[in-house]
Amino acid sequence: MSLETTGSSIITTLCRSKGLQERLTELAAARPRWGYRRLWVLLRREGYAVNWKRVYRLYREAGLAVKRRRRKRTAVARRPLPPATRPNERWSMDFVHDRLSNGRWFRSLTIVDDFTRECLAIEVDRSLTGARVVEVLAQLAQARPLARTIVVDNGPEFTGRVLDAWAYRRGITLAFIQPGKPTQNAFIESFNSRLRDECLNAHCDLTPAN
Repeated sequence: MSLETTGSSIITTLCRSKGLQERLTELAAARPRWGYRRLWVLLRREGYAVNWKRVYRLYREAGLAVKRRRRKRTAVARRPLPPATRPNERWSMDFVHDRLSNGRWFRSLTIVDDFTRECLAIEVDRSLTGARVVEVLAQLAQARPLARTIVVDNGPEFTGRVLDAWAYRRGITLAFIQPGKPTQNAFIESFNSRLRDECLNAHCDLTPAN
């Protein structure tokens, strides 16, 4: 192999590594609580033929490791989502917390269509996991087309592997808002505010059935 060919190969490799690291940094900024293994899965989905060891090396070199003790929020420049133009184009979902008269806490998963402002589902229970979120969405899929984009916050139920894998298989994009920026999920925040004011606060004496 000639020196010219070798030099060209090295330059090509360096360019690919730079492009890979830039994309890794973008994904880490969009999902600040994800580690290198889950970011590696996203890279593989996008067509990057790279093993996890190389991703780990680039991840460490770029200083992207998740801060365990002291969490620092980094301002991420994001473009606002364009307005939805038709039903089932984009949904939003979030949780509402409240408690019964006996002091027991419960949660409500709410899902809203961003175009029609219709509430598509309210799932209530003491515990609602990522698997339960998937079950509710699967039930909705039996009655209507699923939205191609669902806006969510960075709660563990939404960032977990179960919902991520399900959304990927369905071709659905999970649009994560910035941590501490609930206004970026304004439609569901508005609905949840009315739900609390008109329903939960108006029925504070609710008691469990058992």
